[in-house]
Amino acid sequence: MIDTSNKYETFREAKAEALVRVSDGTIEALKKQEIPKGDVLEVARTAGIIAAKKTSELIPLCHPIPIDCVKIEYELGNNVISIRSEVRAIWKTGVEMEALTAVSVAALTVYDMLKPVDKKIVIERTVLLEKSGGKSDFQEHFHKSLSAGVIVISDSTFKGERKDKSGEIIKTRLKEFPIVVKEFKILPDNKGEISRVLKKLADEEKLDIILTTGGTGLGPKDVTPEATQEVLHRAVPGITEALRTFGQKRTPRAMLSRNVAGIRGETLIINLPGSSRGVEESLNRLFPGVLHGIKMLWGEGHNHSGKKKQDD
Repeated sequence: MIDTSNKYETFREAKAEALVRVSDGTIEALKKQEIPKGDVLEVARTAGIIAAKKTSELIPLCHPIPIDCVKIEYELGNNVISIRSEVRAIWKTGVEMEALTAVSVAALTVYDMLKPVDKKIVIERTVLLEKSGGKSDFQEHFHKSLSAGVIVISDSTFKGERKDKSGEIIKTRLKEFPIVVKEFKILPDNKGEISRVLKKLADEEKLDIILTTGGTGLGPKDVTPEATQEVLHRAVPGITEALRTFGQKRTPRAMLSRNVAGIRGETLIINLPGSSRGVEESLNRLFPGVLHGIKMLWGEGHNHSGKKKQDD
């Protein structure tokens, strides 16, 4: 199975369709409930719902998903029964397989219940109609690369006594996005120096985003949050709330992080933890969603469609 432990939950939705072609007269018999095995559509609906919830038991590499909604609807044509499913969940992985499994089993149930009266039934196709949710739905497109600054804050790293890992992780991860690291600095745990550099990078260099790592804990020298607060024009508490919530599910020590985030001018400044693991987890939660904040700073609002159409 794919490791989803570093993914965050989003609203997921998928729709699928299966077509069952039948002989002349079968649709009328179905409508009049003249089928010997009983109410075909209701039994198939129930089978499809059960199948959606058991997808991970039927398909080996699917993850168990706490499904919030499964709907099965029908459209009856002259010789065709269209079976459509809609599945919703708030989870780490998509629900397209659940939607496809729902219509597949519903179609098989229709086949089984109609075969005593119709020997020419054909399940013509099973197709994903659309899906939404997940990181790919929150990708942002920019007409130019964003400029970033990465600041490592640690006395020992500044003195050359310890090798930097967290800053390098940030630089490497930012390459996955339309972001160019224009400034990389290693600073001591000095409040005045941290504030001075943040101001310079925001006011003079006009960077779009600044990520700091280190100095966010409870130690006597941990002053990054105070230094950052001094330069912010507006706080964005939702960012750090999301980081702590995400981290808390992985380690109880996440509650001890005092990181802050906010805006200076048109620069988004975010404190990240000093540990390499904490940085990795924070970046998993931040991107790509946080990039929408840059567009908001530019006054572009909340334009976002969310849905992905699938080809037949």
